[in-house]
Order: sequence, then C-alpha cells, then structure tokens
Amino acid sequence: MAQAATKLHCVPSNITTRIKQLEQELKAPLFLREGKTLKLTASGEIFLEYSQKILALCDEAKRSIHHDAAPSGPLRIGAIESSATTRLPRLLAQYHQLYPDVSVQITTGTWKQLLQDVAQHKLDGAIVAGQINFPLLHQLEIYQENMVLIAPTSMGEIRCQEDLIDKEIFMWTEGCPYRAALEAWLKLKHLSLPMTGIASYATIIGCVSAGSGVSLVPKSLYEQYQGLSSIRGFDFAHLSSIQNQFFWHQNVQYHKARDAFITLLKTEFSNKKIA
Repeated sequence: MAQAATKLHCVPSNITTRIKQLEQELKAPLFLREGKTLKLTASGEIFLEYSQKILALCDEAKRSIHHDAAPSGPLRIGAIESSATTRLPRLLAQYHQLYPDVSVQITTGTWKQLLQDVAQHKLDGAIVAGQINFPLLHQLEIYQENMVLIAPTSMGEIRCQEDLIDKEIFMWTEGCPYRAALEAWLKLKHLSLPMTGIASYATIIGCVSAGSGVSLVPKSLYEQYQGLSSIRGFDFAHLSSIQNQFFWHQNVQYHKARDAFITLLKTEFSNKKIA
C-alpha cells in the first residue's frame, strides 16, 4: 500500500478509502486482509484482468490516433447501388491491401437517405450521383457516369425518343438522378412517358433481359452484363453523363480511415474538385 501511495503521490489512507468505495460499488470484496498484507480475492483476480484489458485498450486508442499510426478501426461508407456494384469492389480491394486494420462497412440506399445518414453521423461518408449540395457536408467530385439505354435484342433498333412510345420503361423510383436524366431526354421531344419504379438494378436488368421493356442505366453497370445476348445497349449524345460525388461531414475534421479513403478516391479518379 505504501508503494502504491508513493507511485500515485498520495497518502496510504486515500488508497484504502478508494478501495473500500470500489468494493461497495461492486458489492464484492477485492482483497483479503491479513494483518498488514493484502491478497486478491477471486473477484479481485477477475476485476484485475478486466482492468488490465481496459488499460491496454486505452493505450491502443492513444496509439491509433497518433499522427504516425496507420488508419484502423471502423469505416462506414454509404453508396448508391450502381456505385456499390461497379465502382466500389475494386476500390475496396485496394483499400484493404493498403489498410488491413480498417473494418469497412458498406451501406446502400437512395442518395437522400445516404446524405441524411452522413449528416446524422450514422455514416462516415457516401458516394451519390447528381449535382447536389447538402448542408454541413463537404463534397468531392470523383467521376462522371456515362449512361446507356438498354433494351431486349428482340425489340430491334432504338433510334430516338419516339421509339420508346408504348414501351415499358423500368427505372429507379422518383428522385433518382438517372431517372431524371431520361425524363429530361424525353422532354426534348415533348414526351412524358410512364415509368415503372424498381429499386434494384438486378431486377431492372432481369426485366429487360426477359423482353419486358427498356431502361437507362450507368454504362459501367451495362458492361457487367454485356455478355448477355438478350440485351443491347444504345448510346445517345444528348443523354447527359451524371456526376458522382463523395460526401463527408464538415464537422468531423480528423478521421484517419475516412481521410485515407478520400486520398484513394483522389488517386483513382482525375476530377479532384473539393467544395
């Protein structure tokens, strides 16, 4: 007890008092008192083991945020489905090779939900499509997504907007920037055609492949299914490419795992404009 008091720069009675308070809080004796000596009880041995683990975790936490430490811990990234399907897998493979101590968690959703989750600190960052400004969030333009109109091969050529009249059109639900791009293209010919909302690219591709209708999808997604003989792609000059961006919270200024992910995005994509 005297040695502990010397190390903690206090008198032995203070340590005795704190031990008694701790035992009262835990409702269990931590020491056997035999004269002037103390010996750990079974409960004391258990509590010591957990205390050592806690101290070790504290040391690990200090090391992990040191400026020389490699990124580690969880990284929660959100992405729209097209990005999660086509762009993220290769990026995540590279990221894992560079930072194996980071545990990456991927969430897919609509752009609005993903950005709300970033704003509410449920996600560390998110990749979404469209020219969007969102309060409290920084953004990094990463790539332009070219679009392609896909149709079943049995449908024949699609040369212009009028060829979509009386065709079933499968698109994501309202608010999707890719759907908005198709609507804008149709409006060039004063057309407003009904669309079936489907929140899954796999389902959309399946419907088109089965001969049920057409859709506008990211070209990178179409290239994954280009081997299907039942689908054809059509490029149109006036179907605008869509800007994809990475968003993160402006008040979270220091996050080593997220910052390393942003650095990788800048390395992989040439457009590096930050707003």
